[in-house]
Amino acid sequence: MAAGYLDILRTRHAARLLAGTLVGRLPNGTAHIAIVLFTRAEGGSYTLAGALAAAYGLATAVGQPLLGRAVDLYGQPRVQLPAAVVSALGMAVLALIGLGSLPAAYAAVVVAGVSTPPLEGGLRALWPSVLGREDRVHRAYAMDAVAQEVMFTVGPLLVTVLVSLWSPAAALLVINAIGVLGALSVVLSEPSRLWRSAPREAHWLGALRSPGLLALLGAFFFVGLALGSITVAGVAYADDHGRESVYGWLMAALGLGALIGGAAYGARQWAGAPERRLRVIVALLALGYLPLMLTPGVPAMTALAAVAGVFLAPAIACSFIVVDRHAPQGTVTEAFSWLVTTFGVGAAAGTAVAGPAVELGGTAWSFAVAGAGGVAALLVLLATGKVLAAPGRTPAVVAGSENDRNGAAEPGFSSGRKA
Repeated sequence: MAAGYLDILRTRHAARLLAGTLVGRLPNGTAHIAIVLFTRAEGGSYTLAGALAAAYGLATAVGQPLLGRAVDLYGQPRVQLPAAVVSALGMAVLALIGLGSLPAAYAAVVVAGVSTPPLEGGLRALWPSVLGREDRVHRAYAMDAVAQEVMFTVGPLLVTVLVSLWSPAAALLVINAIGVLGALSVVLSEPSRLWRSAPREAHWLGALRSPGLLALLGAFFFVGLALGSITVAGVAYADDHGRESVYGWLMAALGLGALIGGAAYGARQWAGAPERRLRVIVALLALGYLPLMLTPGVPAMTALAAVAGVFLAPAIACSFIVVDRHAPQGTVTEAFSWLVTTFGVGAAAGTAVAGPAVELGGTAWSFAVAGAGGVAALLVLLATGKVLAAPGRTPAVVAGSENDRNGAAEPGFSSGRKA
């Protein structure tokens, strides 16, 4: 695997695109954490923190498929960079005005969320033109995933460090300024400027006309719900133990677990239908979330958080393959953006539910929301097994790819939390 990663990184433009996308996605990857910490520092309640984070998530859910479709239609530079700038300005307004005017605060996070650029889907659209062979593209997905998990491990720590050194408002400003620089690096690259989507059938539903994609999105709504609830539950747990830094360690442990799981999943090849494998992985994911309700001491809770993250990256990785198998031609950026949307809506629901859960039943109840989300995701996959078993299209394939109907093993994939 290491040799394969080095081969890809030596390819012209690959390292720049990977790094730029990861840096550009940093604001989105840390937004819920930053919003919750900012709200609490301003004297807001858990419910208000959850509501603001939920508003951001819902706005992202609305904006991602619209911007993804715009990228497919008009290209990346004309959409990605303006969106990144507007999103950063929205967060800057929140940092400057605080919670003095709640309507203005909600408006700021909505603008920031709806303008979040679809960089992840854009990167996956660029890999074929940069790398050529499908096996190298698959390996790039795995490399991308490992790098993302490093970001999602470091991101929460970076936010807490900025909060400790300066303030939550400064953390919002710095993280979003960094994000704009990442987006700028991507859109100025030659592959981004030259990329155009494959021909597509004109249809108002776009990627959503695929029943299999709809089934997958329904399941991953609940995965997003579980992840969103942990954001609020982790802050409540840290408050219970009197140390703000505990929150950063819990989120970093969750990311580290996902990094380990993603690296292990990407280190081997997998045979068989990814839809069946996805059901097994999501079942293990649900089992990992349930013990968080025990809320033991900090060392044990940190270990449980790491275990809870192990199967998240493989679940997302497998979902990428399923998206590719079911998305209609010419909708690649939009289809992956709908996956981001699903996470946004689910995470918004999770943060909205977990806030009142803390105040009504304590920290354990908010972690119970995560366990329930994992179980619900598995039930959706089980109920839609027949729909998922019939891919909506057959992309161009090469021997050994996931879509090789002769049953050849696929190159390993892994991915980060935010799709």
